[in-house]
Amino acid sequence: MDRQKQRMTLTAAAMLVPLMAACGSEKADSGSGSVGAERPVTGVRWSVDSVTADGKTQKAPTGAHVTIDKGRAEGSFGCNKFGADATVDGDRIRLSKTMATEMACENQPMAFEKALAGALSDQELKAKVDDDRLTLTTAGGDTVRLTKATDAPLAGTKWTVTTPKADGRAHLTFDEKKGTVSGRLGCNKVNAKATVSDGHITLGPPATTRMMCEDSLMADEKTLLRLFDGKSKYRVDHQTLTLTSENGTSVRAVAER
Repeated sequence: MDRQKQRMTLTAAAMLVPLMAACGSEKADSGSGSVGAERPVTGVRWSVDSVTADGKTQKAPTGAHVTIDKGRAEGSFGCNKFGADATVDGDRIRLSKTMATEMACENQPMAFEKALAGALSDQELKAKVDDDRLTLTTAGGDTVRLTKATDAPLAGTKWTVTTPKADGRAHLTFDEKKGTVSGRLGCNKVNAKATVSDGHITLGPPATTRMMCEDSLMADEKTLLRLFDGKSKYRVDHQTLTLTSENGTSVRAVAER
């Protein structure tokens, strides 16, 4: 089995607990869910910025984040996904029953995950919120720094289509000033009028190039074309865009960094 693409089995590994902690804090049984009455840490997606352990600071990989809500802390540290039970008691955060995937990802700083684990594993964390920033500190003084994540803007973002897959070749970019959308359907380039209003996007008839590609790409392209010359609901959740047309076509895309 290719370890770089597989090994997705969940395991209660201690090294993953710290990441959960770095993620933030969770609602206590009392339902407080905050560090200070006006500074909530639950119900917020926190992007992990860095971890400082043994005097050395390491920058977090792109995509490292955590969301804490309804007694759970869930997220990703860039390569592996994780989840844990979480509670908040005042400014103290406790995590338990941590579960995480065990992938070895190419071009990802796996050493960061180990450093984060060493700093936060099985420790009570003190949380401090300062505007849109969260700092988690261990009893030994190691720290994890996080920032409140914001949604990617619909317009001006290059949205790479993930469903259908299209081998990562399909992408769309909306231009608010011009009222257009342009990009690639996987094989062919596309342009069309685009009107955004009240959670909906109305796309005009598509103008495309006329290249022929492998069957799989052409099939994905046909699906994407169903978004055009019609109206779709849209939703942006952090870095993910979901489009659902009136004819039942559903397309997901992620913001390219």
